[in-house]
Amino acid sequence: MGENTQSPSGSKAGWILLGGAALLAVASVGYNVYSGGEDDAVAEATSDGVPTIAELRKAAEASSDDAGPWSELGFAHFERGEFAEAVEAYEKAVAIDETSASLWSALGEARVMAVDAAQADADPLPASALEAFAKALERDGNDPRARYFMAVKKDIDGDHQGAIDGWFALLEDTPVGAPWEGDVVRTIEQVAAINEIDLGDRLSTAMATRTPEIAIPGSGSVAGDAASDNVRGPTAQQVADARQMSESDQRQMIAGMVSGLEERLEGDPSNLDGWVMLMRSRMTLGERGKARDALAKAVAANPGEADELRRQAAQLGIE
Repeated sequence: MGENTQSPSGSKAGWILLGGAALLAVASVGYNVYSGGEDDAVAEATSDGVPTIAELRKAAEASSDDAGPWSELGFAHFERGEFAEAVEAYEKAVAIDETSASLWSALGEARVMAVDAAQADADPLPASALEAFAKALERDGNDPRARYFMAVKKDIDGDHQGAIDGWFALLEDTPVGAPWEGDVVRTIEQVAAINEIDLGDRLSTAMATRTPEIAIPGSGSVAGDAASDNVRGPTAQQVADARQMSESDQRQMIAGMVSGLEERLEGDPSNLDGWVMLMRSRMTLGERGKARDALAKAVAANPGEADELRRQAAQLGIE
């Protein structure tokens, strides 16, 4: 990188790629809702089933041997841009469960985002974050978030080709339709363009040779035209309505759709697409415990598909 040129990965905006702090990406119901502003509704008592920060903290403090509640608290703080608080919660989580790669990489990302970029001597990838990513990869060499940030480190250090190679390796292992797919592609394209690196047909080849994901009706387009009766995306009108809602109303609408999906699965437990959709939705909402419960129910109902369901769950960070 030139002295006055910085790739997307060299800025704080680029580092947010896999965390979802600014993006409430409800891929499981077919559209994205961007959270923003300073709506305090999340901090207040709600009636839509979405736990408040206070409720999450109370549950975490009551859990001395379960990392799940601390992880959920960390995710909630991260989503609100409260990165120092997210670091604290994730540190508690890994102290309880030091075997989880996804917890270590979440801690690493929170430590990155907690850096004060306004400080002249700020380290964009502090040693504490790199240590967390290294621990994640020791536990799971395929952890996508840790792999992404390790490639960011190469880019920051000036090894742009090495960074691009790292992102390509991540892309090649990324299932079609994974939440971070488009961002990895854009990062590769932008860093290559900035540093005048010729990609040739490498990107199109990588895109054509990846692992397919279980088809999720309703997630491939905004309105989910191909959705089945039991796994439905939102209608076009619901999408339009959602864009006009306040953040709290959006969350209530999403929570209602997820609850409806869960109810439908009770009557159709063999629906693999639906279980993957439910797990993705729970993780998006920061409900890691409920996501694990969904995986357990899916495996119990479909023992012959246990390996595939666990593979899909691992891609979502569910262990």
